[in-house]
This record gives sequence, structure tokens and C-alpha cells, in this order.
Amino acid sequence: MIYVVKSIFNSDITNGLYDGFQEAINEDGYDKEIKLIVVPGAFDIPGAVSTIINNENCEIVITLGCVIKGETDHYHYICDAVANGIMNLTLKSVTPILFGILTCQNKKLALDRSGNDMSTNKGYELGKMSKSILLEEKNNDSFNKI
Repeated sequence: MIYVVKSIFNSDITNGLYDGFQEAINEDGYDKEIKLIVVPGAFDIPGAVSTIINNENCEIVITLGCVIKGETDHYHYICDAVANGIMNLTLKSVTPILFGILTCQNKKLALDRSGNDMSTNKGYELGKMSKSILLEEKNNDSFNKI
């Protein structure tokens, strides 16, 4: 099962990422169950992931969030905490965790990376990568050989 952890904050962006992800996953008749977990903000994503990776049926985790720079240092603290949290979980887990947290200087950059143009939608890229990883695992069992 694919788990997707998506933040509500900046939902216009995160919904666009999720739409792109779903479009990529559903291409070519690929059929895999997706469980969506919604959290308040990007800061909450690592906590949700830490619980999910212990589920037996979890094959891969996708994280979708967006932090947009404002006028204070808050942006830097949130970005660092989220990136470090996901990195630490990735190092400790055999379950692949894909980082889909946009950290943008402004809203336009975030919209450009989450819009209807799938050639620039980062959620779409994550969907393609997820399929590739899961098919590789199925065909070669490569992640279990590490």
C-alpha cells in the first residue's frame, strides 16, 4: 500500500501536488491502493510518517507539503525541522520515504510546481518515482538486499 501524508496548510498547493501524484499513479492502468493521511502542516509530517512506517502493509510513503518564505525566520526553522525529521526517518527505515515538501521563496514558485502542467508538477514526479521504486522492488527485490 502507498501511504501519502499531506498537509492542510497551503492546501491549494498540496492539493495540486496530490492531484499530480494521483495522475502519475493512475497512468497506464497501474493499480495500487493509496491511503491518504492528512496533517495540519508540514511540521507535522515527520510525526505521521514515523507511525506509518511501522505498518506491515506500508510499501512506500510519500510526503506532500509546502512551506513558503515569509518575513520572519519561521520559514527556516520549519524547513530545517521537516527536512531533518524526514531524513532521520529515512536513515532508520527500510520503507522508502519520498520527500515532497516544497520550500519556496514565494507562492508563485509553489504554484508553478503544483499546477496542472505535469511537466513541472512535483507531485506528478513523485508518483512516477513511486511506481518505479515499487516495480523495481517487485521485480528485483533490491531494497531488501541492502
